[in-house]
Amino acid sequence: MTFELSAKFLAQLLNGTVEGDENATATKFAKIEHGKPGTLAFFANPKYEDYVYTSEASILIVNKDFQPKQPVKATMVRVENSYTSIAQLLKYVSDKKKKARRHRSLRARWFLSTKFGKRVYVGAYSFVGHHAEIGDNTSIYEHVYIGDDCKIGKNCILYPGVRIYPGMVIGDNVIIHSGAVIGADGFGNAPQPDGSWEKIEHLGNVVIGNNVEIGANTTIDRAQMESTVIGNGVKIDNLCMIAHNVVIGDHTVMAAQCGIAGSTQVGKYCIFAGQVGVAGHLKIADHTTVCAQGGVIGHIRKEGQVLVGSPVIDAKQYMKAYAIFKRAAEE
Repeated sequence: MTFELSAKFLAQLLNGTVEGDENATATKFAKIEHGKPGTLAFFANPKYEDYVYTSEASILIVNKDFQPKQPVKATMVRVENSYTSIAQLLKYVSDKKKKARRHRSLRARWFLSTKFGKRVYVGAYSFVGHHAEIGDNTSIYEHVYIGDDCKIGKNCILYPGVRIYPGMVIGDNVIIHSGAVIGADGFGNAPQPDGSWEKIEHLGNVVIGNNVEIGANTTIDRAQMESTVIGNGVKIDNLCMIAHNVVIGDHTVMAAQCGIAGSTQVGKYCIFAGQVGVAGHLKIADHTTVCAQGGVIGHIRKEGQVLVGSPVIDAKQYMKAYAIFKRAAEE
């Protein structure tokens, strides 16, 4: 990714101040430990402070309250929050580099009943079903399947290989990465007297809110009845599994390989680290954080908890229990 940005422009863009040469420029991003002349890096984690003094990067984005202990070679752009600023900057550069795609490939397939908004891109070998509705400025890349009666909002991006079953509803500004499957049947089977299993048909759908991002090879199952719901602003990483009739509250985030069993309701602003597993028919309170590989087997009713372990318990309680367990093993 190449570009040219000056320290002066960055300060204007990110509402920051320049310390050093305001005419310093960068044409590439780099990690702070890999900084070279002509690159732009950022510093936020105190663990990397030593690299601030050795980095050869031309421009370094830092928090406004950072007080260097040694001379810094790079021109520093001081901002309120360097993590947020670098995210804004990456988006700015990415948006500038995106090519406007406004055509529908002759190798794609759709129908007279399909409704397209303005400036919709449909790549080769994609399929958009009967009575589907696609909003303005949405990009449907190659080899995407969108079933009948789907509704997809404005400014969405569906990367190659996405599969959206019939009847799904997707809001505005949604990004769905390659291999994701939205709307497959949930794992519903009724036990029979002879020990066999009878499939339970799923007649519901999936409803995804606005400003959602869904990672590669993540699956979200349709409801048996009514809807599986993904709230506004939810961010789901790669290889996650959301089962039928689950409700995910607004602005909750999930790292890779999380699994949420059927009919569980996850609150707003929750954080699930990698490989978290949640049993079915549970309620998880708002602002709950579950650390990596946490196993949730009961309701979480108190908001704002940080939970660890399997089954999960309060993080401080877990560390005390772990210390006892470790000492016992050493005796």
